[in-house]
Amino acid sequence: MKKKIRIEYPLNPSSGSIIWATISTPSGLQRWFADKVSNVGKLFTFQWGKTETRKAEVINFRTESFIRFHWADEDTKTFFELKMNYNELTSDYLLEVTDFADPGEEEDVRSLWDSQIEVLRRVCGL
Repeated sequence: MKKKIRIEYPLNPSSGSIIWATISTPSGLQRWFADKVSNVGKLFTFQWGKTETRKAEVINFRTESFIRFHWADEDTKTFFELKMNYNELTSDYLLEVTDFADPGEEEDVRSLWDSQIEVLRRVCGL
């Protein structure tokens, strides 16, 4: 049984719209998450390199708040979610990532997200 993992990343954008476009659109996701991203309705296709392709369905979202994907080849109870939280006191955003990992692979999943979020920060100037 997979274990749920939550990771928080502080971001300092000029607006929440920048983060939302980066985490919820094919063009935004293609800048930091996968080499190529396309969608038809709620079904997104992610491609890495020339051989790895995975499909994910958007199973829930709230505009400018969060988007939750379910990998087509995974257990129905698992998902990955990208959620924006705004701190009114500091005017900063926090990106909360929720994902699932097989037992013993939790650190690998955290490391993968750490590296992906570093790419997001670099390409978006966050």
